[in-house]
Amino acid sequence: MNARSPEPRMIQCTEQPTAVVREKVAMAALPDFFGRAYAAVAAEAQKQSVQMAGPPFALYRGTPTETVDVEAGFPVIGTIAESGTVVGSSLPATEAYETVHTGPYDTLEDSYTALQEHMKAAGKTPSETMWEYYLNGPPDEPDPQKWQTRVVWPVA
Repeated sequence: MNARSPEPRMIQCTEQPTAVVREKVAMAALPDFFGRAYAAVAAEAQKQSVQMAGPPFALYRGTPTETVDVEAGFPVIGTIAESGTVVGSSLPATEAYETVHTGPYDTLEDSYTALQEHMKAAGKTPSETMWEYYLNGPPDEPDPQKWQTRVVWPVA
């Protein structure tokens, strides 16, 4: 079974407060970074009684090369006070295209290509920033063919 994504669609995003860990990370080290970041944010949110408002996500700045500027965490209700590596941030209010990618992470590029082509056909320019919500995946779903990632790519 190949990775699959529904047709990209345009959405209007409202600003969403987040609690994150932000670092410049080597691409090969992303799984370890995500594990650390999600655990740190979850622990700090619990400590501060801040409620999570959605699934874990990662926001990427710029085109990934050997390394990527990434913040990983959770949408939250309200704000989180900075503590150690955990900081408050937000996902912007913006016009964006989205799709839900089903399949392993190493095939996400197919969904990004589809989003880019869809934007180009609509006469839009992709932003330098994009984010992914991890709807399911490791460790909850052992089958990579069933992993679902909601990809949101704002318009510049």
